[in-house]
Amino acid sequence: MSLTSVVLAAAPQDEDVVAGWTAFALFVALIVVVALLGVSLTRRLKNVDKAAEAGLYDPSDPKRERRATGLAAAREMHAQRAADDAAEDEQARHDADRRGPASAD
Repeated sequence: MSLTSVVLAAAPQDEDVVAGWTAFALFVALIVVVALLGVSLTRRLKNVDKAAEAGLYDPSDPKRERRATGLAAAREMHAQRAADDAAEDEQARHDADRRGPASAD
């Protein structure tokens, strides 16, 4: 007897397999937990907005800038390089316009 025939013989029949009430209860519990987390997040965000409107945050307090690392740093460098290239192209176009048309000599 091969291993495959032993495994197939031990498998339950299709009509004997059901999801069961335990899985359904777990699924419903997860839905409830996600809903409660959403409600909690909404309340906290509203409290933050109310506190900002009440002036509890000091607008003159400077926020520390965190340096980007990894992929975010690479994206920032790429964006800066593209902006620099665009500015150089614009400056070259402006300089060419100021010089006038090129002579055909």
